[in-house]
Amino acid sequence: MVTRSPAVAGTFYPEHASELAGCVARYLADAVDLSIAETLRPKVLIVPHAGYVYSGPVAASAYRLLGAYRAEIQRIVLLGPAHREYLQGMAVPSVDGFAMPNGEVPLDIDTISQVLDLPSVVTSDRAHAMEHSLEVQLPFLQSVLNRFVLVPIVVGDCPSEDVAGLLEATWGGTETLIVVSSDLSHYRPYAVAQTSDAATTREILARSSTLTGEQACGAYAINGLMRVAVAHDLQVRVLDVRNSGDTAGDRSQVVGYGAYALS
Repeated sequence: MVTRSPAVAGTFYPEHASELAGCVARYLADAVDLSIAETLRPKVLIVPHAGYVYSGPVAASAYRLLGAYRAEIQRIVLLGPAHREYLQGMAVPSVDGFAMPNGEVPLDIDTISQVLDLPSVVTSDRAHAMEHSLEVQLPFLQSVLNRFVLVPIVVGDCPSEDVAGLLEATWGGTETLIVVSSDLSHYRPYAVAQTSDAATTREILARSSTLTGEQACGAYAINGLMRVAVAHDLQVRVLDVRNSGDTAGDRSQVVGYGAYALS
């Protein structure tokens, strides 16, 4: 079995299994809000992907919703932006699984094979090798779910209709959860970032499919998602919007983080 090795263990999140499990558990415990969890069954989550000290508390506000469905959700379709390699279209890997400190995550090989027939989808292990936007989601998913299979997709410069087509093809039923990984504004003063991220949040709530990369690094994936959200009449709920000046770091240049659920 061929696996992808972790690229950011020890930098974005703890590299030792016990420390990682404890870290994730603390974020989830701090984010628990049963009044929301009992009334919101998400089909899609939008979550940030920075180092855990920065974005972990915000991401946990979304992953806390999944505990009640840990046995039901068996497949994750995970989309995140390309940071390390320039990419036209969308890339799936050729490996069988993603190795992680808390155990291997098996890939849904049949679905990956099928999506290769869709427009803009290619195989590229290089696009996945050093990409953190997908990897940092896995310890949270491993913590809140039972065993699941993964469809990992790095999204580059890609038409929103092609992203929408891939999501429709992998939509599935209640066994499938879609996760879109994205941060918001980057390296702006604290007050400027707050204003910008609030405007972006309003566009996400309106299910806009015209976000730019300056608003969200995962804009290509979010724009495709919103086309599908409109078609399926999914409603968006804001779970948490903060930035690195709120979580860990100074406020001279911050990165924005948002967590949203679509149901």
